[in-house]
Amino acid sequence: MNKAITEGLVLMPPAFSAGLNLWSRDDGLTGQGSYLGQSNAAFVPSDQDFAGCLELTKTLSTMKLRCFQSIPFEPGLYLRVTAKVKAMSGPLPSVRIAGWAGSSTGANVSAAVQAGPSVTLTTYGQVVTVSAIIGSGNRPGVDMVWGLSPVNGHLGLALTGATGGVVRIEDITIEDASDVFLSTRFNWVDVRDYGAIGDGIADDLGAFNAADDAAAGKIVLVPPGIYKLSTSMTFENPVQFEGTISMAARDKLVLRRNFDLPSYTTAFGGELAGFKRALQALFFYTDHVELDLGGRRVELDGPIDVAALCGLTTFAERRSIRNGQLQAITSTAWNTETVTSVA
Repeated sequence: MNKAITEGLVLMPPAFSAGLNLWSRDDGLTGQGSYLGQSNAAFVPSDQDFAGCLELTKTLSTMKLRCFQSIPFEPGLYLRVTAKVKAMSGPLPSVRIAGWAGSSTGANVSAAVQAGPSVTLTTYGQVVTVSAIIGSGNRPGVDMVWGLSPVNGHLGLALTGATGGVVRIEDITIEDASDVFLSTRFNWVDVRDYGAIGDGIADDLGAFNAADDAAAGKIVLVPPGIYKLSTSMTFENPVQFEGTISMAARDKLVLRRNFDLPSYTTAFGGELAGFKRALQALFFYTDHVELDLGGRRVELDGPIDVAALCGLTTFAERRSIRNGQLQAITSTAWNTETVTSVA
């Protein structure tokens, strides 16, 4: 999937030959200074390694280069930003991909990682490729995790280290790298692509809702991990759990498209815990009038107070449990009563 093609997203920033007025010395925001007319910046139309390039003399400890063009960003999109750089003279700097992440209100999203791995130039004239992947999800291979809030960015690079060095930079490229992480050949969407962390600490509710909204009939994949949900969650699409859910006892997980014990067992890491959560959803609201145990036998180590479990005081509609067995096992939680019948 290439969103530059399928959705018409314009990802490529302008070439340096189009004018240095299109490139910012700061974050790339309207009104900030450009490199046009700066004594430390020049466009070099011919270079032995680059067809055309920007030559910069480093005058600041951290020197920014950002495009004024607003690069679109959305959940599930992964961007590969690449720059080819070489040192010409003076102190050798370090180079990293960097950017400014903007929200729908135009504010900076400070929680987004806005700098990639740093590469130190070591040899004059040697072309070094500096690259980073920006993505909404915390996936292996993503250098700059932006999450769900950013809707655009001003991208480029940063030079760090000693001042006085001269470098040349080829045109910066930005391409859709979503194919590396997503596959339209499979009928699923991954919650990590919508910002889920799965560390048992961060609240993944927003990411789960975003993934469910994007699924549109596909399966929502919950990979290995512990996913904390701060309140009740209803899935409108089928869900495949490989990881587990952590949520308060009062909150409910409703699986409207695969309402069965095996799904809840996997989601909550155990058969009894899954059964209780499924009961909770059954009596709360699921569009289902029965719970399918999937042929399983659930061992109960004590009574289950359904009213307390579901937070209900009255209930007027029939609900049933089928395709399985409930078995009481020996436990001190049971109150044993002995009854003797005499013929």
